[in-house]
Amino acid sequence: MSIKMDQDQIEKVVELAAPVSRVWRALTDHVEFGEWFRVRLDGPFEVGETTTGRITYPGYEHMEWVSVTEVMDHEQLFVFSWPPSTIDPDTEYAADAKVLVEFRLKPTDGGGTRLTIKETGFMQFPESKRLEALRSNTEGWDIQADHIAAHVERD
Repeated sequence: MSIKMDQDQIEKVVELAAPVSRVWRALTDHVEFGEWFRVRLDGPFEVGETTTGRITYPGYEHMEWVSVTEVMDHEQLFVFSWPPSTIDPDTEYAADAKVLVEFRLKPTDGGGTRLTIKETGFMQFPESKRLEALRSNTEGWDIQADHIAAHVERD
């Protein structure tokens, strides 16, 4: 597992002992995604559509989930966006402000998957809040990488 971070993005690479098809299903099926990500989603991911729900991760149950599915390139790329106001409701953001989360899948030798998770758009946060958002989300992706690994590797 490796991680790269700068002021605008977080990038994490995870080697998973599961085939691409299994990882894809865990990412794009809203029920499975909810199991490992710890969120109860109200409906499926559909390109151009908003998905809502409620976080179920302990300590974050008060948070709502709002995302827009941007790209679903079968077994290669899944991208959704979320509004920065979700974690920073005290700041007024442009109506089109969004943070992008990309999941890129590549098969590895031996039948596994290299999953690259990239989250971009942190420069939209005020400087006084940016580093905290980056730190918090970096820690979050460390946890979520472990969650998806446990989820797809248990089969």
